[in-house]
Amino acid sequence: MNIYVSATVRRSGDGSKEHPFKTISEAALLAKPGDNVMVSPGLYREYVDPARGGEPENRISYISEQPLAAVISGAEPLKGWKQHDGDTWVVRVGNGLFGDYNPYTVAVSGDWYFAPDPVHTGEVYLNGKAMYEVLDLQSVLDPKPFKQSWEPDEVTILKWYTEQDEERNETVIYANFGGKDPNAENVEFNVRRNCFYPSEEGRGYITLSGFTIKQAATQWAPPTAYQDGMVGPHWSKGWIIEDCEISDSRCSGITLGKYLQPENNNKWTTKYLKDGTQTERDNIMQAQFEGWTKETVGSHIVRRCHIHDCGQTGIVGHLGGVFSIIEDNHIHHINNKQDLAGAEIGGIKMHAAIDVIYRRNHIHHCTRGLWLDWQAQGTRVTQNLFHDNTPPAGTDITPLLGLGEDIFIEVSHGPTLIDNNLLLSPCSCRISTQGMAFVHNLIAGSFTYVSAGVENNGAYLPTPRYTPYHMRHRTEVAGFMTILHGDMRFYNNIFVQQDINQEYVDHAKKYGTEKEYNFICGTGIYEGYPDSKEYFSHFGPWSIEDESGKDKYYEKMPVDGAGNIYLAGARANSTEKDAYVDENCKVTLELKENDGKTFLSTNLYDLLPERENFTVSTAILGEAFEPEQRFEDPQGREIIFNEDYFGSHRSVHPLAGPFETKEAAQQELF
Repeated sequence: MNIYVSATVRRSGDGSKEHPFKTISEAALLAKPGDNVMVSPGLYREYVDPARGGEPENRISYISEQPLAAVISGAEPLKGWKQHDGDTWVVRVGNGLFGDYNPYTVAVSGDWYFAPDPVHTGEVYLNGKAMYEVLDLQSVLDPKPFKQSWEPDEVTILKWYTEQDEERNETVIYANFGGKDPNAENVEFNVRRNCFYPSEEGRGYITLSGFTIKQAATQWAPPTAYQDGMVGPHWSKGWIIEDCEISDSRCSGITLGKYLQPENNNKWTTKYLKDGTQTERDNIMQAQFEGWTKETVGSHIVRRCHIHDCGQTGIVGHLGGVFSIIEDNHIHHINNKQDLAGAEIGGIKMHAAIDVIYRRNHIHHCTRGLWLDWQAQGTRVTQNLFHDNTPPAGTDITPLLGLGEDIFIEVSHGPTLIDNNLLLSPCSCRISTQGMAFVHNLIAGSFTYVSAGVENNGAYLPTPRYTPYHMRHRTEVAGFMTILHGDMRFYNNIFVQQDINQEYVDHAKKYGTEKEYNFICGTGIYEGYPDSKEYFSHFGPWSIEDESGKDKYYEKMPVDGAGNIYLAGARANSTEKDAYVDENCKVTLELKENDGKTFLSTNLYDLLPERENFTVSTAILGEAFEPEQRFEDPQGREIIFNEDYFGSHRSVHPLAGPFETKEAAQQELF
């Protein structure tokens, strides 16, 4: 059955085509498995709470009849401004508007949140652009640029400040609009925590298609807490979120994340007794006891969405996003305000991305691009375009956020597969992990945090992080182990050294170590690691004369590679015997925009040597050591890497890098 909604009707009807409902929420109360909620163009200022889910073969679908023309907003227009002093204006809002959640009294907070300023989940928008909250009225009266921001000074001086008038039970907001009259402009403020999100768990098999969704007062979403977002399935199975524009969430746009565990929620920063790593392990084991399985949670699809201008993440998740597909999305300008800081920020930030596939996404201008934390087991990142995921020149780089990178894999045991991607930021990958394979990528940045970043920063005592690995293609925990580093494979990649911003070097010298920050592209950072032949020669029947004792079980694991090309100063690991190295060539790599389409301008394919590379497959890559799992697809089938970035078939002797031909490299990338 079709249920119809139109914001433009004078009064709400019965949901028929002739007499549609006026709000989506009315339809969401009635929709049953098999129903389609058809939403006409218009602005819907409401929180949609689907009352029930669909069934695997009988979904409930919410469809914008005209793509992106049905707009769900968590904000309200803010009228009635009065001039306070110069360019500073003031407005008062009765607190009854907010119900039991006032974004202007609720501060952004939670585990792994490090920003020193207690900003709120509320935001003020001038003509659709979020302004900057400050902590005192004087900073509104005399606004100064915020140099940590990636945005221009003329944007960062748009300030606002809030306080409570308890006697009148009102929220008071002061704002400086840079000389504009707020009563003549479009000024809004977010008042709702979520836009399209079930209040109860288990409402699965819902499709959300073609909506514009924006401006919600979401809370910080660490893995040890209830993870809310502007849009999300709330611990259920089988959602499809497609063809939507998601923007301006205070924290996270889409959540595929964790349900509420009242006794464990933000335990690190509320009870203070257990370290965050320990509480995260507790969260995982409790979830497994309470029904976290492949049959009950995950298997979502997020596709063809445009996700931008969110404060924490474009997509966030822990546990609830397992077995999902994230494809063909454009994710950009995440955390550019830099007023939020912590260890849970990125274009995508997911824990436990078990058997999750990230493919054909364009991720750029984010504090970090894709952050896969813990349990990236069976995870595949393929055919994506990453660039500009490090701070722009002239930014005050805060140690709370660091330099960022295209991909960060942290304390996972793999197997994690990175293939056929373009990684073009100056720092391509942060690798505080093991059990990875890089195949047919163009890598124009460095690897950072190799052999580092896997402990809990104890001052005197060792503080290794023991993280779980799982039964193959399941959620059930098979064991725990710390990170030894290595267990890496590099095949048929192209590495190109780029010029490095001196500001990055200065930041590294001030805040990092040589192990943490590296700016030389290539696998040379793994110099001194054994290859597989050497590593496994140490193992055999134990005897009392065994000189190595048990240390061999805790040494760095092997690094293998073949078919890789190193240009313009990129360095190879000396264990790689067939590496092609040309230090002196000059490689140009430039992304260009034309009519909204992205192209690569490069001379790279005039510089490649003629050589006969071999086809890489699951059989070549072997098993990730700890989980004893092959680099295979989520169904356990082998992968033969005979398709390039565009899905074109490769020859028997494939070209290194993501493109099979020079002509392919000249096509539209996204």
